[in-house]
Formats: sequence, structure tokens, C-alpha cells
Amino acid sequence: MKITLAQLNPTIGDIEGNAARIVAAARTAREHGAQLLVCPELSLTGYYPADMLEEPGFMARVEQGLETLRQASRQIRDLHWVVGAPMPAQGPGKRLHNTLLVLHAGEIVLRYAKQLLPTYNIFDERRHFEPGPDVAKVLRVGHTQVGLLICEDGWNDEGADYAVNPFQRMADAAPDVVVSINASPSNIGKREQRHQVFGNAARRHGLPILYVNQIGGHDQLVYDGASFAVEPEGGVVFEAQRFVEDVCTLRFEQGHFTAADGSALPAVSKAGLSTMAFYQAQIVLGLRDYARRCGFQRVVVGSSGGIDSALTLALAAQALGPDNVVGVTMPSRYSSSGSVDDSAVLCRHLGIALHTHPIKDLVQAYGTQFEASFGAPLQGLSAENLQARIRGTVLMAYSNRFGHLLLTTGNKSEISVGYCTLYGDTNGGLGLIGDLYKTEVFALSRHVNEAAGRELIPAAIIDKPPSAELAPDQRDTDSLPPYEVLDEVLKLLIEGERLAGWEYREALAFVDRLRATPDGSALIERVRGMIARNEYKRRQAPPIIRVRARAFGSGRQMPIAAKYV
Repeated sequence: MKITLAQLNPTIGDIEGNAARIVAAARTAREHGAQLLVCPELSLTGYYPADMLEEPGFMARVEQGLETLRQASRQIRDLHWVVGAPMPAQGPGKRLHNTLLVLHAGEIVLRYAKQLLPTYNIFDERRHFEPGPDVAKVLRVGHTQVGLLICEDGWNDEGADYAVNPFQRMADAAPDVVVSINASPSNIGKREQRHQVFGNAARRHGLPILYVNQIGGHDQLVYDGASFAVEPEGGVVFEAQRFVEDVCTLRFEQGHFTAADGSALPAVSKAGLSTMAFYQAQIVLGLRDYARRCGFQRVVVGSSGGIDSALTLALAAQALGPDNVVGVTMPSRYSSSGSVDDSAVLCRHLGIALHTHPIKDLVQAYGTQFEASFGAPLQGLSAENLQARIRGTVLMAYSNRFGHLLLTTGNKSEISVGYCTLYGDTNGGLGLIGDLYKTEVFALSRHVNEAAGRELIPAAIIDKPPSAELAPDQRDTDSLPPYEVLDEVLKLLIEGERLAGWEYREALAFVDRLRATPDGSALIERVRGMIARNEYKRRQAPPIIRVRARAFGSGRQMPIAAKYV
């Protein structure tokens, strides 16, 4: 049997467009001589439609999309189509099922409803779906018995997290191969986790497994694709491309996967991408799809001459092309000449336009009027924040006037402890580096240069001590611990055991050593308090592209008005 994997990039809610993508994949499958086409989870609606599922007319549009697929499947009669769509649940008072459908010759010949509905981290499927019945669904295609599962159903084979084990039920049905359709967002370490979980299941039950994932950026989430085939003895024997749509065909015969022509498959690298290469690919795809789906062709970034804005500009230029990226430098009385010059060099290296909009006179005018109105001068923090808010206003004005998407430039370290100005440098529609700690910002900047084979981000920017430049001779270390210390504390306090194994052990060991120093425990508690006090800022910030297991946003839901111990 030949199986075509349709690793698609659907747009949430674009049912007509998604159906067209599925039909195009089916035509490719026919050209490849395939008998089975496999599309990702909720491929007709895109994952995850959330409360769109409750919008009037949405399910009627789903039915129209299914009718389009039924009609197309009548024309491609020798192919079984596996697609994902929300479907009405059976019985009184029921809502919807997250459903796998098999279409053949214009008819729906099999339905399977997802049993395990995740409600952790970024997932909230129980809000909209009912669990499916505890049954295994097996489809005969030619001489092959194909077992069918949906995403989370295959992640609980050891039975640790749910009362039921759909994979065990499937194994009891003794199919020849198991097909799992997925919408699995990526983060650092996720590829390896998938291979481990499904590799263990394949060995435990002696079953080959085909895992099909979607790709694309959807708000803060990015899906990397990386669909794969795993065998009980051989492990992962095939992997589709990462971060791109990929429609490819495999042959399955006598328990083994080969290329479509029957030749051996190339070996799959266990290592995959390096951490920094993964971050770069994830952020670039996340921005590219966010801008495209939201109708933006161009972006604007405030260019301070610092490392955060430099990396944001470099990633934006890669994602959208230099002609679609604009930098704006806004020097004040505290901006060093080096920072202004560094912005110019950076933008020249990247090939992007740079505009200069000084804010000295605006700051002075605000200060004069403030004192005249309220009888007290702006000074200290209020004067510093005013500069950031004027810059934010200038950038939003540019965005409004010229139609560019404004990108924020805050990193995870600063966002964690509130080292940012609400309605100032938090202004914007999307944050590219908000899930990168400051030390990772430096590491990724170096990687960007290495990958390009030349200096895109000037060494002067990478080497200079971080500073907001809102006061004379200001340095970040005036207000914060050194980032090498702060970041390890933040990793443990924010992500904890969700960190990758090696990273968790390193952070835990570092914090244990820190506690043993005279002021270490007090520093840790200070950081904990800063995280808690600044939840209100994070709640009002734009979405950030998720690259780590626990990101701010839907992955970390904390109250604002609470007592934190």
C-alpha cells in the first residue's frame, strides 16, 4: 500500500481554502499511485478554532467544506481520504467531537472521535469537545488493516495521565499499521519527545506507526511538521521536512516503510536542528504566517542600537525580506552616539530602511506641560518611562499611517520581571523574542551571523553591555542581577520541570549553588516577587512566538490580584 502524508499549513477558519489544500494533496496522492491520503488533525478548520466553533454558521461552513471533499473524492475514487474536522456529537445535550473522517468515493466510510482531550498548558479542548467513546477504529484498505488515532490518544500508552488508553485498545484490535493525525505545536525538545513516545509504543506493541503533523504559525503557536514513520525494530525510519509544507508518499509492505518506489529510505538524524537553529526557524515561520494571515506585508521595529531590536530586525528581514522591514531610531539626550551609529550599521548590513525620529524635544515638551499642570517635575522612573512611551507612540503612529505591523522587542527575562514599560516598549502586534531569555538572545544573534556567513548583527551590538539608555550611564545591572544569574533563576521559577531534562538539571544545580551563597536566597525571593508583581504587564502585552515548553500567554495562566507567597 502507498500512503501519502499531507503535512499541510491550514489557516484557522478558512474552510474553503483548507479544503482546496486537501484536494490538491489528494491529486498529488493520485499521481503517486497512493491508496491512502492522511491529513492532520482538524485539517478542514485548522487547529485550534477555539470559540469560533460556537459562532453562528461555523458548523454549517464545516458541512459545506465536507461536501466539497465528498464531491472531490467521487472524482478520485481509488483513494481513501483521512481528514480531521469537528462534528456534532451523538446524543442529547452533546456538543462536538474532534473527529477523524475517512472519505471514499464520495461517502464517509469511517468516523473516529478523539477520546483524550488535553486541557493542560496551551490546550483547552474540553471547553468545546466531548470525549469520544472508548472504541478502536480500524479500516481495511486493500489488504492492509489500518488503525486510526488522533494526537493525544497516542500519547498515553503508558496510562499515566488518563483513565483510558486508546493505544492499548487499538493494539488489541491488531491492525497492520497505526495512523495518527496530529496538530502538535513545537517547542525545544518536542521532536525528540514525539520520537520517544511513539517509538516506545511501536516497540511495546510491535506496531508500525505513521505520525502526520501540520505546520504553520497560528498566533503564538508554531507547528513544525516533522511528520514521521516509526517501526518496532528500526525506530524512526522516515521524517518529513520541518517548517515547510510537505506532501510525500511512502510504501508500506509487510510491516515496513520504504520510499514510494520501494527503495530504502535515507537515515533519519537523531540530532535534528541545534537549539539556536530551531529558534531561528520557529520564529521566522511564526512571523511569516502571522503577518500573512493578518494581512500585513510590512513590519516596523524601533531600532535602539541594542541587541533585542537588532535580533528582531534580523529575524524579520529573513522572514519577510529586507524590503518589507523598516527600522526607526529615536535618539534622546541619553542615547549614546555609538547606539545611533550601531543602528545605522545594522540596517545597512540587513539591507533595510532606517528612519530617524529624535524625541528630545517631545520629552522636553511633555515635561514642561506636566510640571505646569501638576506642579511637580517629571523625574526618576516617571521621566524614564515617558521616553519609552513617546517612542511607543511614534511607532504606533507610523504603524497607523503606513500600515506596518509593529513588532515588540522585549525578551523573556525582561518580561518576566517587568523590566519594560507598559504602553511604551510593549506596544505592538507581535513579539518575536518574548520567549527567549536574554542569554539566549545573545546566543541566537551569534548564530544568525554564523548561519549567514557574515556579520549581519554588528559585533559592537553583541559585545556592548545591555542598557535601556533612559538615564545617564544606565546599565541593566543597575536594576537586575546579571543575566547569567537571572536567567537560570527564571527558568526554574517559570518553567521548572517542564524544562528539557538536561536544562532542568543545570538550572536546579545552579540555583542550589546560588542558595548556598550569603545573599542567594534573598535574590531568588526578590526575583520571585518581581515575577508575581508584573503579571498585569504581561496580561496587556501582545502575543509572543512560543519556542519553549512554557511560554507566557495561554501556557502560563496566573491571576493578577492575588497573594503570592
